[in-house]
Amino acid sequence: MEVTAIVEAIRERFPEEVREVREFRGQMSVIVRRDRVKEMLEFLHDTEEICFSHLQDLCGVDYFGKKEPRFEVVYHLYSIRHRNALRVRAEVPEDDPSIESVVAIWDGANWHERECYDMFGITFVGHPDLRRVLMPEDWEGHPLRKNYPLKSDLGDKEWKGFKEVIALAERNRTFETR
Repeated sequence: MEVTAIVEAIRERFPEEVREVREFRGQMSVIVRRDRVKEMLEFLHDTEEICFSHLQDLCGVDYFGKKEPRFEVVYHLYSIRHRNALRVRAEVPEDDPSIESVVAIWDGANWHERECYDMFGITFVGHPDLRRVLMPEDWEGHPLRKNYPLKSDLGDKEWKGFKEVIALAERNRTFETR
């Protein structure tokens, strides 16, 4: 089944959940509401003609100040059998940053969901072991949120950034192609 037909199958089965479909550089993205995303992903995984058996990646996105809802959880799917790829982007609101876990569908989602929780503060409901994976357990906040405060070891002094930009000498840059 071609990717465009898969998108139509999603629209037929989940008409209220699909918000938008986009194609960019040959990659199809389906932007969906989070409410039935696990059911939708099970459909994409279990349907023989579709068979997205491989979760390539799962990540979070923060659109702080750019759009609402603020967050997205992005699922990069691949069908090894049919050689199709699809990106599913689930919208997650700031006032309730949570979404259903998909570890029951793809075991490999375990650490991806933990990283997304750790870095963005998005809770994955039903996750078997949702805890921080990169930051210490007692860390306050979520470092990949756009409004996370930048800190330094300068004490009370505020870091003003670089005073001047130093150009790299071209002679230090070599490119080889073989």
